[in-house]
Amino acid sequence: MYLDGRPLGPEDFKPRPEGHTGGALNMVPAYVGYLAANAIMGFTRSWLMGQGHCVAAIDSVNLLVDNLTPAHAERYSVTDEGLTRYVRDFYSYRLDDAGSQDSPLGSHVNVHTAGGLAEGGYLGFAELQYVHMPLPGERLVAFLSDGAFEEQRGSDWAPRWWRAADCGLVAPIMIKNGRRIDQRTTMAQSGGTDWFTRHLELNEFEPIVFDGRDPAAFAWAILEIERKLEAAGMAAKGGSAYPVALPYGVALAPKGAGFYGEGTNLAHNLPLPGNPSVDAESARLFNDSAGDLFVPPDELSVALDTLGRHDTTHRVRERDHPLAHRDIALPIVPEPGFRTVPDGRADPATWSRSSPMIALDETFAAIVAANPQLRARVGNPDEMRSNRMNRTLDLLEFRVTDPEPGIPESVLGGVITALNEEAVISAALANKGGINITVTYEAFGAKMHGALRQEIIFAKQHADEGRPPGWLSIPLVLTSHTWENAKNEQSHQDPAMAEAMLGETSDVSRVVFVPDANSAAGALRSVFRTRGELWTLVVPKSPVPDLFTSVEVEQLLADGAMRIDWAGHDIARQQLILTAVGAYQLEQVLRASRRLAARDVAHSVVYLLEPGRYRIARNTGEEAHNAPAPRRDDLYPPEIASRIFVTHTRPEPLLGTVQPLNTGPSSVGLGYTNHGGTLTVEGLLYVNRSSWAHIVAAAARLLDQSPTTLLDQAEMEALNGRRSPESVIVDSPGDGDAT
Repeated sequence: MYLDGRPLGPEDFKPRPEGHTGGALNMVPAYVGYLAANAIMGFTRSWLMGQGHCVAAIDSVNLLVDNLTPAHAERYSVTDEGLTRYVRDFYSYRLDDAGSQDSPLGSHVNVHTAGGLAEGGYLGFAELQYVHMPLPGERLVAFLSDGAFEEQRGSDWAPRWWRAADCGLVAPIMIKNGRRIDQRTTMAQSGGTDWFTRHLELNEFEPIVFDGRDPAAFAWAILEIERKLEAAGMAAKGGSAYPVALPYGVALAPKGAGFYGEGTNLAHNLPLPGNPSVDAESARLFNDSAGDLFVPPDELSVALDTLGRHDTTHRVRERDHPLAHRDIALPIVPEPGFRTVPDGRADPATWSRSSPMIALDETFAAIVAANPQLRARVGNPDEMRSNRMNRTLDLLEFRVTDPEPGIPESVLGGVITALNEEAVISAALANKGGINITVTYEAFGAKMHGALRQEIIFAKQHADEGRPPGWLSIPLVLTSHTWENAKNEQSHQDPAMAEAMLGETSDVSRVVFVPDANSAAGALRSVFRTRGELWTLVVPKSPVPDLFTSVEVEQLLADGAMRIDWAGHDIARQQLILTAVGAYQLEQVLRASRRLAARDVAHSVVYLLEPGRYRIARNTGEEAHNAPAPRRDDLYPPEIASRIFVTHTRPEPLLGTVQPLNTGPSSVGLGYTNHGGTLTVEGLLYVNRSSWAHIVAAAARLLDQSPTTLLDQAEMEALNGRRSPESVIVDSPGDGDAT
């Protein structure tokens, strides 16, 4: 980099140039226009960019205007040397002495991008989230992608959710540059801007089309969008119906505007015919285009002085905008209404049963009611009442534009319902100034993974940088789950989401398998006592046994697992450890335990609530989050090698997760084996080889005993496929097992 504007020679170019040059060039005037709007109004807005790969535009402008995070401020400066180091850090691929990425610059927005809110590697989620982000009194400018318009549906619903009473001002602006990676966008092929403006109008937007090459046009558009939205909000307060026409900017420019190759496929990456370090014609084209864009230092200095008057206007720099620094307190966390657990739990005849989802619903509603200062959002892709969220629904109501009398609907409702999993999880993830929950059928939760993974990545980066997020942790509740959807065919029987979230970093992505009502209430309470984490709670909605006292729930949550002392047999001389992961799995394990006890097989029973705390730590965060080694060895004495894990998930992901507990050939995993159909709960457990009898047979194999010493002839015939397991291993249909 040369501030005097001289052409670059062959030796000045990178040997292997990389970057999303065209998109970044389009984002420069957008971001500069945002800075100008802030300077004009003396108000620091928040910003969001869906095109995370355009981060070079944001980081470059931030460097010029001295709007930097510490990592950038320590490394770069507006000098030939500082700027040269800066451009060389993009796609440098270097590792530092600790074996980590040396450069603080990423190919997408990262923790060092001043004011960044999302990594932006998953196109379409900014479109779903922006309307839910700002609180009243806050303002947000959201830069959106025309490619994301076809990538992710649901952004058309934004006017359905915006309300003047509980939302800040939003200024959505699409950068309409007309190209995907290899071709024109569907929008461009369908009729271009005219078609898109008609589409916006049909979906309750008010399109504002302007020149996407001009920073001043962006500044004007931001101010105009806010003016119109404020007026619409005032009219709505005066009795005008929702949805209001949400102003929406459309910035027109060819991809890579201002540089050679603009508007062509070349503009997506390096907009030159060849590598300028070895191709003279490409070097000439680069120097010509860069010369057209060059701003002399004296002229640049005047512009920077104009944009940088934060001290005189007494406003925070853009790196410190409100949405980037959420710090949310939950002053009141009511004690859950724990169920009474009967004495003599070793005898199933004493068990009471209740719905864990009802307990979770009661707990969430109580927390929301006790903290009315926090905006509540519930992401609901399907059926609130079927999922037992009745109190929450009655308290918060569905958000609609035309409430129907006699049902829980309201213009200001806090339950965001759409038959689109990505849209509703985005409503909860975006509301980081409030309190949130999302509840879904487990089988369809997998559709939410991309949105959650983006949040996990960003939260983890901040935690590792010593700046952990300050927003309240957000629970995703997977219910109507694999095992209790036994009657609903295999499309509804899929534990993939829990497995995927177990694969993410366990100190941020916490996966909890709730065994009963008390643990459901206690787990949800724990969620909201933490910050910056994404919790996946696998929760039955049907009544299951009440097995854990409030004290035991606290121990489960503290350690991630506990030995069930009233189960098992002659633990002092145990030969075998049975582990349950999941409520229905626990019932089968306890039934198997009673059979083993009757045959004098010494064993213990462990409930594993949070498997991610018993893995081999993959980073320092997981290392700190893991259960202490003495606790692990107490539950799983190294000398007791024979172990059976009965899990809600497929057995392979679970055994891989808890590798320190896995003793190889002496460990057996039982769980979902991709068998399904229209069955009872016990029938589904049986066809997936997870019934109590399968557990007992596995115990016999591990202990080098014949299964016939532990199972009778009819049970063996059923296990070996020579007779129906009904009334032998599983209850017959109609015996009360259906959910």
